Amino acid sequence: MSFKIDQGLFNLDFTDYHAILGVAVDADMKDIRKSYLKVARRLHPDSCASESESVRQQAAEILSKLVNPAYEKLSQERNYAEYCILLKLKGQQALKQQETVLLVSDPARKLAATNDIDNVYRNGLRDLTEKQYEDLSNSLEITGQISELNLVYLMRKEGRGELTLGQPKKATPGGSTAAPASTPTPASTEPIAQSTDSLVEAYLRRAQEFEKKQDYPRVILELRDAIRIDPTNSNCHSRLGEIYLKTNQAKMAKIHFAKALELNPEDKAAQEGNRKLLGEGKPGAANGKVDPKAAKGDPKSGKPAPKSGKVDPKANKPESKGGLFGLFGNKK
Repeated sequence: MSFKIDQGLFNLDFTDYHAILGVAVDADMKDIRKSYLKVARRLHPDSCASESESVRQQAAEILSKLVNPAYEKLSQERNYAEYCILLKLKGQQALKQQETVLLVSDPARKLAATNDIDNVYRNGLRDLTEKQYEDLSNSLEITGQISELNLVYLMRKEGRGELTLGQPKKATPGGSTAAPASTPTPASTEPIAQSTDSLVEAYLRRAQEFEKKQDYPRVILELRDAIRIDPTNSNCHSRLGEIYLKTNQAKMAKIHFAKALELNPEDKAAQEGNRKLLGEGKPGAANGKVDPKAAKGDPKSGKPAPKSGKVDPKANKPESKGGLFGLFGNKK
């Protein structure tokens, strides 16, 4: 079964675990656990005993591949803190690019137009979550609508300087929920900047570990995720350039070395990478161009031309780029 969702935060290359569990983006741990247990019971084989085999299989896949991973991510303190940083950054990103956002669901359009943000968000979320897993054939569509609602809420709250995400509130022994010890001032950008730096460092460390294992595809994924978080980090671009160079993807290496040097002209790793690309002292450059004399070989020695100048055209295919949405507002 395909779990492709192309609405809301999912369209920002982000997995919206809150939407999967049907909870608000600022839900506390008690509400997250309550919603998870409700959804898990609905999708449990015992609850689907009277359903057809295809529905039971669908329920099992949704539970194991979507719901359980979502709860695991949100229920672990370290994962949740990292996730909330990314969530806030996505809200900031979407707000800056709001003219590219296309809203397709009525609840999201209503939230985009109202001044009563919190009440409209909560009511819209409640209406959607009540039917989210009733008919499993519509579950992904409704999850996408919830994510779109979450996206608009993040944008509206960020626009007002009221978006505060972080460690979820924990239930006290008396049953009430305690607020976090401290709430960052909306006008201050220092806490989120510090968190962003630490998050990028975590991606760089993981990339280094995968590089030791020569698992280069995973290295590339980690570094690209780091760049999504901080596109102006020259170190991330130069490291990614080095990995592309190691994997014979010279064109991509050149792009990231150039970006690193644009951000920091003194980036030594990018400078060294460019020297390797230019093939100083060698016949033919690493970027796919070959010295014509070298291509003919050495007529005196009779040696044939080296094959190192050849480049796999597939490896040099640049990443596709495109907009995130359409127009933010009333376009259907």
